[in-house]
Amino acid sequence: MDSVIRGIVIYAVMLVIVRISGRRTMAQATPFDFVLLLIVAETTQQALLGDDFSITNAVVLIVTLFLTDIGLSYLKRWSPRVSRLLDGRPTFLIQDGQIDHRALEKSRTDTADVMFAARSQHGLERLDQVKHAILENDSGISIIPRQKSG
Repeated sequence: MDSVIRGIVIYAVMLVIVRISGRRTMAQATPFDFVLLLIVAETTQQALLGDDFSITNAVVLIVTLFLTDIGLSYLKRWSPRVSRLLDGRPTFLIQDGQIDHRALEKSRTDTADVMFAARSQHGLERLDQVKHAILENDSGISIIPRQKSG
């Protein structure tokens, strides 16, 4: 039972930390992010397993983590409030061609990230060609280009 409680607690703590760190943390990993991920993974493993390195304990933990994830997915499905709390909402970085600098700063995104998405999705060359740029729940940036006149 100790393993199940550890698994649920570590899952919840990691979920809160990832949620607080922001969506952009999940979108583009730098070498620093990769090193941090490795350290967190090792630390999490030690916290989950404690002194019990048995296969049985590992299986119990894996099943606990997956069941917790499945349970949260059902909870999010039934409650829009829980879904918003866990996943957040899409954020307009550019709306009607106007850059929202506060949204960029809050999401730790910059116009270079927006331009990367604009180039890769639509071949756009300039920021003024972007009508809307939206930071999605999955950390990706969706671009809606301005309509070409004429």
